[in-house]
Amino acid sequence: MANRNRRTTKLRTALTSVAAAAVLVVTLAGCSNNEALAQQYKDGSGKNYVAGDGTITEIKPQNRAAPVAFAGTLEDGKPITSAMYAGKVLVLNFWYAGCAPCRAEAPALERTYTKFAGHRVEFMGVNVRDQADTARAFARTYKVTYPSVLDASDGAMQLAFSGIVAPNAVPTTLVIDKDGRVAARILGQLPDASVLSALISTVLTEQGP
Repeated sequence: MANRNRRTTKLRTALTSVAAAAVLVVTLAGCSNNEALAQQYKDGSGKNYVAGDGTITEIKPQNRAAPVAFAGTLEDGKPITSAMYAGKVLVLNFWYAGCAPCRAEAPALERTYTKFAGHRVEFMGVNVRDQADTARAFARTYKVTYPSVLDASDGAMQLAFSGIVAPNAVPTTLVIDKDGRVAARILGQLPDASVLSALISTVLTEQGP
């Protein structure tokens, strides 16, 4: 009887160890899949998105992909298409109102927009989460005077630039050349207005219409 009891105890201990190991594996897998969000939770940021790392990518004209066709609706209800920006340099900024880096970079984006006004350079925001009232309130608060496309309902703009703009990297800023091709990307918060100005100036001076 004593031997049988000892064997039963050992079996229960072994089963408990296996179960604990299985829980540990599941837990570690969850941490691996959500590492960035978990770190944000530890940091107390509570922002619920993964910001870009600030990487700046420039693409030489000969290495650029095909022009990107897109269409959308601005916060004032006006429809826009990529054809409307042909022959101009277009800066696209993917953002939403609850994104802290988006709020932080708004003044620098506005300054750069003002600097290039009248130089065949256009700016357009792409709001990935908010409705029109929230987008307009953000523009008033941060004195943003260029328009934004509302992309929360169908994600058409995000889909058009899929593979170029990661869906969880907000904000992201793109510089589109005069032929409608992506020429540069800032993944994450704009480090300084001068960085974006330099990217725009480079693309603006390229040969084109």
